[in-house]
Amino acid sequence: MATGNGAFVLHRILEDALPDYRVFPYDPRWTFCPPMLKILPLPRGDIVHTTPDHAVFFRRTGQPLVITLHNYVLDPFMRDHSSILQQLHYRTDLRWFTTRAIEAADVVTAVSQFTADLALRDLNINKPVRVIRNGVDATRFAPRGSRRRQGLVRVLFSGNLTRRKGVGLLPEIAQMLPPGIEICCASGLAAQSDSTNLDRIKMLGHVPYQSMPNLYNDVDILLMPTVREGLSLAVLEAMACGLPVVATRCSSLPEQVHDGRGGYLCVPGDPNDFAQKLIELADSEVLRRSMGDYNRELIEREFSLRTMLDAYRDLFDESFS
Repeated sequence: MATGNGAFVLHRILEDALPDYRVFPYDPRWTFCPPMLKILPLPRGDIVHTTPDHAVFFRRTGQPLVITLHNYVLDPFMRDHSSILQQLHYRTDLRWFTTRAIEAADVVTAVSQFTADLALRDLNINKPVRVIRNGVDATRFAPRGSRRRQGLVRVLFSGNLTRRKGVGLLPEIAQMLPPGIEICCASGLAAQSDSTNLDRIKMLGHVPYQSMPNLYNDVDILLMPTVREGLSLAVLEAMACGLPVVATRCSSLPEQVHDGRGGYLCVPGDPNDFAQKLIELADSEVLRRSMGDYNRELIEREFSLRTMLDAYRDLFDESFS
């Protein structure tokens, strides 16, 4: 797995929980020349589990190949939310690598129904895609004490500072908020971003993953203005910590955030809609608490770590048998 993304975090979770599951991390700069990946000294395993982008370079004779779609960005919709270089990458080599990987894979999985359906449609896949939704450790990510504070309501954006994540909307949203509401920004795992002009945003920099439970418990609302998510770990983690979520009504987010019950889903790219929903939540501690409680219960019921681990364990047993 290349480091610096949510997929790497997910595979590390599998490594921590499943006996004999080992993650082989590599610097993402290796992907600037993908054929070089073939020379990496990969350990021998019974099954190869990886992402589709460079899976063709990790396939070994006699080893079942399992690939997981953690997100999908190759469809035409993403052209308006990508740089010129990203568009070229998506339409050429990444599409070719992904297609070849799916053709070669013994099993294809996706982390959400949206991602599975989109990939099936866009790539005309003629094999089943098994949905195994991301899960979260609800003992590690959990509410800790009361959030009652006088005055300031803190809103958290957590993720790589990219166009896809909607980071360009943050200054516009911040300008529409009254005093007493503060947007904090924790940059994600990637080393670089394509946006640095974040006026009126409190920049927290890179927050280590082990510190994220404390951060979620130190804020009041999670803000997720992204346009495309496979199934957001940040959203699941915040929900597990009892936060309401204000997110975009698109991609897989309606599979996570139940509009009006666990938060609000907003019109894509509309800063006014996001600002109004944040103001509504900021004005009512009771509403924030009730939505946060709903999200906590939803995580325990539908997005538990145990459910995800059992699904992958069953999959690997089937692949090896």
